[in-house]
Parts: sequence; C-alpha cells; structure tokens
Amino acid sequence: MIDLTGKRGVIFGIANRHSIAYGCAEVLASLGAELCVTYLNNKALPFVEPLAKQLNASFLLPCNVAEPGQLEAVFKKLEDEWGELDFVIHSIAWSPLDELHGQLIDSSAEGFSQAMDISCHSFIRMARLSRDLMPSGGTLLTMSYHGAERVVEHYNLMGPVKAALESSVRYLASELGPKNIRVHSLSPGPMPTRAASGINAFDELMEDAVSRSPLHRLGTPNDVGRMAAFLISDHASALTGNRIHIDAGHHLMA
Repeated sequence: MIDLTGKRGVIFGIANRHSIAYGCAEVLASLGAELCVTYLNNKALPFVEPLAKQLNASFLLPCNVAEPGQLEAVFKKLEDEWGELDFVIHSIAWSPLDELHGQLIDSSAEGFSQAMDISCHSFIRMARLSRDLMPSGGTLLTMSYHGAERVVEHYNLMGPVKAALESSVRYLASELGPKNIRVHSLSPGPMPTRAASGINAFDELMEDAVSRSPLHRLGTPNDVGRMAAFLISDHASALTGNRIHIDAGHHLMA
C-alpha cells in the first residue's frame, strides 16, 4: 500500500478533469499527498478552480511558464509556505498550431524555440528551482510520448522537442542524483486530452493504439497517476533517469 501522507508537491498542467495532470493529482491526493496546483491564465481558472477544491489543494497559483517571473513566483510561494518540496510534476507541452500541423522541415526558428522553451526548458527551470527545496531528496516527473523515440505520423515538431525533454531527464538525473533527487519521464499512450486534440488525425491514432497494443486498450490519466505515486513514494528510492511507458504496450509493436 502506497502512503504519501506527509509528502508535498506541485503539479503543473491541469487544464480540465480530462488532463493527465489531473489524473495524477487525483491519485496523489487520494494517497495523502498535499498539493499545490497551477492554472495557465484567467481563462483557465474557472475550469481548474473547482478541481483544486475537490483535491483539497493547499494552493492554486497562476503559472504560464512563458511569462517571465511566474514560475519563480510559484516556487517562492512554496518556499515561504512549506519550506521544502517532495515532488514536482511537469505536464506541460505547447507548439504553435501551424508549426504542429506542418512538417518539421518547414518549422520556423521562432516556433521551434517556443515549443522547446515551453515543453522542455521549463522542466529544466523547475528542476533548478526545486533543487534547494529538496534538501532530503525528492522526485521530478515530466510527460513524454512515444513520438520522441519513433516517427509518429502528425506528431511533427513535437517529436524532436520530446526527445530533447527525455534527454534532459537523463542529464538531470545524473546531476541531481548526489542530492537524492530522482528524475523520470512518463510516456503515456494517446489519451483524449485537450492537449492531444491539437494533433491531426488523433482519433485514428487512438484507434490504432487500441487495436495494436497487446492489452487492446488505452491508458488513462489515473493509470499515469498510479505510476507517478509509485515513483514519488519511497518504494522507488533506487530508481532514476527512466522513461516509463504507460500505453498498454503500444510502444512494443512495429
């Protein structure tokens, strides 16, 4: 039985109740973790605020990682209120829609840089801000996708961006290991989330995942949450630097 009572952490990326980040938050809260959750902007607040109340979150804070100072303000608040952190979950990815729908070869330097900054470098910044708030160690988790490893039709620009994120996980795991801070990427299969809806032909991708995966089903945000709970718990104290698939085995199939 996993018990996260006494562990405190922040979850970035809840947009609505279908979000992978919310699935993680729901599981972690049910196991006793104390949470801070963030929302992107005032437009997102009406969707996230009721969820934060259901989670009994200690803090609901604004955070657009593209806006200077907002990420730092979240960590400053947690430093002032909690003093220490046990875990961070980064479930943020973004690309300009025209870049996502176009071929990688046609991507602009500006669009590629924006996607990389929001989807990848923001995790590195979170790791840096977490470092001194985890004097006894902790866990940093981010969300990847199979398109980082293989060419997935219509994933386009986000493939190289997620590949960079996965590589960053390995380097951060090496750098932060001496502080007992463990770092992993979780790689869920296709799920009907708001973020995924921007990918062309996504319904076809989900149908393919169900038909070809060994378990013939999709994973769920709560499935991801249960893996996150294990990795955050003391049961996973010897693990770091991993990419863990939560996709019913879809990644195995040629």
